[in-house]
Amino acid sequence: MMMKRIFLFYALLTGSVAAAQTLTSPDGNLTMTFGLSGGGVPQYALTYKGHEVIRPSRLGFELKGGGAKADFSMDVTAAPADPGTSLYNGFEVADTVRSSFDETWRPVWGEESEIRNRYNELAVTLRQPSTERAMIVRFRLYDDGLGFRYEFPRQRNLIYFVIREERTQFAMPGDMTAWWIPGDYDTQEYDYTRSRLSEIRSRMKDAITGNLSQTSFSPTGVQTALQLKTDDGLYINLLEAALVDYPCMHLNLDDENFVFESWLTPDSQGDKGYMQAPCTTPWRTVIVSDDARGILASRLTLNLNEPCKIADTSWIKPCKYVGVWWEMITGKSAWSYTDDVPSVQLGVTDYTKLRPHGRHGATTANVRRYIDFAADNGLDAVLVEGWNTGWEDWFGNSKDYVFDFVTPYPDFDVEGLCDYARERGVKLIMHHETSASVRNYERHIDRAYRFMQENGYDAVKSGYVGNIIPRGENHYSQWMVNHYQYALEKAADYRIMVNAHEAVRPTGLCRTWPNLIGNESARGTEYQAGSGSKSSHVCVLPFTRLIGGPMDYTPGIFEMDISKVNPDNHSHGNFTLANQLALYVTMSSPLQMAADLPENYERFPDAFRFIRDVALDWSESRYLEAEPGEYITVARRAKHTGEWFVGSTAGEEGHLSKIAFDFLEPGKKYVATIYADAPDAHYRTNPQAYTIRQTAVTSRSKLTQRVAPGGGYAVSIREASR
Repeated sequence: MMMKRIFLFYALLTGSVAAAQTLTSPDGNLTMTFGLSGGGVPQYALTYKGHEVIRPSRLGFELKGGGAKADFSMDVTAAPADPGTSLYNGFEVADTVRSSFDETWRPVWGEESEIRNRYNELAVTLRQPSTERAMIVRFRLYDDGLGFRYEFPRQRNLIYFVIREERTQFAMPGDMTAWWIPGDYDTQEYDYTRSRLSEIRSRMKDAITGNLSQTSFSPTGVQTALQLKTDDGLYINLLEAALVDYPCMHLNLDDENFVFESWLTPDSQGDKGYMQAPCTTPWRTVIVSDDARGILASRLTLNLNEPCKIADTSWIKPCKYVGVWWEMITGKSAWSYTDDVPSVQLGVTDYTKLRPHGRHGATTANVRRYIDFAADNGLDAVLVEGWNTGWEDWFGNSKDYVFDFVTPYPDFDVEGLCDYARERGVKLIMHHETSASVRNYERHIDRAYRFMQENGYDAVKSGYVGNIIPRGENHYSQWMVNHYQYALEKAADYRIMVNAHEAVRPTGLCRTWPNLIGNESARGTEYQAGSGSKSSHVCVLPFTRLIGGPMDYTPGIFEMDISKVNPDNHSHGNFTLANQLALYVTMSSPLQMAADLPENYERFPDAFRFIRDVALDWSESRYLEAEPGEYITVARRAKHTGEWFVGSTAGEEGHLSKIAFDFLEPGKKYVATIYADAPDAHYRTNPQAYTIRQTAVTSRSKLTQRVAPGGGYAVSIREASR
């Protein structure tokens, strides 16, 4: 029966079993099939242990031309190739090349000290006889999934071309469950919705919540990384890797047939991509596992990126920091300096003659307080936002010359604070909010980076809040993707680490450019001081946003009742205190913020001890329990000390966690300090109830621990002294 099913499967794909090209993963569990259907339409399919992952799905492009736009619901197999627009039919296979690859490489930082990169490859050269154009589709099949991309070799009949649509399809094997956010050209800052594919259309309206810049495009359009699960327990994740010089890919769903098709972010003219051969696209990725933990353990996205391009990486250091940030997010303090003027003009407005409003957060005295707290608690750095002139009218005015990135407010002593931080052994982190005026940022970027070098800043948090200038561009278009890459590579020239907010979501580029130590590109902790986020949110992000790279999520909030920080803000965080500790392990990042106010940490010094102790860089990671949106439990071994840390988070229903300590070295004795939800803890009614206990453990020990709704637990494990 299995052989009959596979025979019919291949026949459906190609019309001829003999013509099918198959590729098998090194462990034999995954099989990719490629062929040309009638009319020369390239198609592929993917199975895992005999189960359908991707049903026969079309490949190709529609180029920009003078003719009518193609509708892929029509029968493209019978249509002749349009020499002006078609790179989706009329092909024949000109050549196939197979190869295998196996290496182990060492990341500069990450979730383990070594990563194996092993795959089997099939490169198919397609020729379009009617146009004498060629296109290569390169497939790499790993034990954990498939990556494929398009390549356009040097040729006479395809040099400069404009993409109208990429026609890559992902035909799903049924009406499966999805964890998704709305497709949007400008933001990923949405809560995740869990639904059937058939329910996306009806739930889209409620899923689209307000943002300072957003552009949705379809009632069934969603973003990647997209986490899926079949009814028989197969986990499938769709994303892309190595997004360079190309627009970000969304997915548009045909909800009658459950077929996703790529949907690229357009530019200001509505075009999807400007190409010059020879060139390649990003990789389209399909991660597959019959165990949810396998999705979290996959390194396919990193492996599909190029090796590190920075020769000397000694200056790239993981960083744990505090910042003058949460008090502004909650409304306790302000980024701006004065209310005396309705608008400012840089270089014209004289701030020394204006009256401060008294709410400015980035004052010399306040920053010194944060520096002292960081130094006293062994933290690496302090982020300061709102230090530079221009915040009085920075947003909502489509203002081009909005910041110069070097001029401080009168109450911020740049040199004095840099000297003080140096004396106390603490770094300062620069903040470059662009207000989405990208032209202005590029105009100033060299001067801004030199200013950082001269004053001892080696890391920057950049921001792109608002609608993009040049007007009409989107945050995720090819033009903006190229800007983010330009800023990253320029930063490497100045030995500066980058943490980009509101930028395009990461796609594993931190392997190639490890100075990209953080991104936001998702709904972070800041929303807990406003509209809130679902308690399940942090149990979805590791399956979605974090597949492409670490997130500057800004965890560590100990006071959930925001009115106690700002009496005018009545928001409430949807998490427990123990949950916030666990995030430092479950959401691994080389850049981790202790985001709350120093005074709130001083109220809970025993819990804050975990934030002080937890590592940032790992030699090994073990995924102990996982189910999207419900619970995640991870154990990680610190790269330099060998100590282990465990984190566990749960969603709305809580979780009874049962783990074994078999990741510890046999024969050794350890002391585990367990920071857990108290028996009566709940993210809404009793979020600050926690317990701390110590216990002796070995590799044979087990732990059963209740996790409250929206809760968590964290464990630090050190070898027992003799």
